[in-house]
Amino acid sequence: VQLQASGGGLVQAGGSLKLSCAASGAIFSINDMAWSRQAPGNQRELVASIASGGRTNYADSVKGRFTISRDDVKKIVYLQMDSLKPEDTAVYHCNAAILPWGASEWLDVWGQGTQVTVSS
Repeated sequence: VQLQASGGGLVQAGGSLKLSCAASGAIFSINDMAWSRQAPGNQRELVASIASGGRTNYADSVKGRFTISRDDVKKIVYLQMDSLKPEDTAVYHCNAAILPWGASEWLDVWGQGTQVTVSS
């Protein structure tokens, strides 16, 4: 069971990027999915989360600019980032609560990070 993130890159301030994070492997169920970010010298920050029922939560710093969504058929979580600011520059990580087939315990699975750089 693993998560694969993609979609990072370099963008000018005011621009947009869409991150994707795909889950793969022997997965029975996925509960909460989330995106976090970590800038150099800073602690990791939870950016947005989405529950299996679709309820979302956002950090105050991204409300109104970022949108998290999920496709449960494809097992993908997205992060649409609009009106990007230089302070959004960070490595973005996805994670999800996953129940593998045949398992009795949920796993907190993390994907590799994807770099987002916003130039001023």
